[in-house]
Amino acid sequence: LQANGDLAAAARTNSRALAVARARGPYILVAQALERLAYGELRAGRHARARAHAEDGLRTALDAGQDNLAAHHHAILALVASVEGSPEAVAEHATAAERVAAAHGLALAATLSQWARARADLARGRLAEAAARLGPLVGAGPRRGHFAVRMLAVPCFVEAAARTGQTEAARSAVAEFARWAAQGADPQAPAQLARCRALLSGTEECEELFAAALARHDEVAGDFERGRTQLLYGGWLRRRRRPGEARGRLRDALVSFERGGALGWATQARAELRATGDAGPGEPAGQLTLLTPQQLRIARCVAEGATNREVALRLSVSPRTVDHHLRNVFAALGVRSRVELSRLVDRAEKTTAHP
Repeated sequence: LQANGDLAAAARTNSRALAVARARGPYILVAQALERLAYGELRAGRHARARAHAEDGLRTALDAGQDNLAAHHHAILALVASVEGSPEAVAEHATAAERVAAAHGLALAATLSQWARARADLARGRLAEAAARLGPLVGAGPRRGHFAVRMLAVPCFVEAAARTGQTEAARSAVAEFARWAAQGADPQAPAQLARCRALLSGTEECEELFAAALARHDEVAGDFERGRTQLLYGGWLRRRRRPGEARGRLRDALVSFERGGALGWATQARAELRATGDAGPGEPAGQLTLLTPQQLRIARCVAEGATNREVALRLSVSPRTVDHHLRNVFAALGVRSRVELSRLVDRAEKTTAHP
């Protein structure tokens, strides 16, 4: 049922299977039912429920000595963490899943884990890293991603590839994704397809495609995917010097992410809002108020450890522009190194978070 896109029916069936497994045992059946239930909730965008089922499933699998099942639950937890904004949890669960997957040939667990790492990269604006991870997963053939989830990862790959100039690879992926979306296997796929096409289109078509994507989102549940479309649309509007329109889209994205517990993505939405001049909660404190919105975004990226080239990719500007702004940031704040800048930003952010 999940493979056919009937996620509600799959949830009911998996819930009944779990109840029977708990009543009759053995543990391995409980862990298997929890895995299917968790994966179904993940597909439906109900990440907190997916986490609860996967955590229960992980404990049950470990108690039963079922390392392979435990690896699949670790992989699901890594994907949930990539939404909830915990890079440490992503790394912990992905590493645990990949260790068993490599030893036992578990292609599904390995694919989910790499997808989780890539989605965590996307949430932090690390586009090149995300594209590099996802490229091998979305292609067909041996030693590629698992067939059951390969298409599900395509929208993430297209976002990363399109925004790093890998347009041909992105277009090829979109062409296959369009054929798959037409089969109705995933309720979110039509909206994601329109979003992918918007990222690859010219200026005249882009806005129309983003609007079509949002209309499709209205037909299905899923705050996270809708928020991602609003975030990309808002960023596109901002870069075309339409800050008023961008703010509306970005505020909608922020609400969607906060409602769905996607805290890492909410941080990205707030950063985009700041770049439009929007003043809201969590605004800079102390010396950071001396910076322009763009300078502040660059300072925060550098404080996270990003190189100038990585900052340029995140903000859709040239490395030369980053160099120029960073020199002005150093001068305005009176710092002489990236280390000093990181320390200053960290102190200021902690002051803002804990007044």
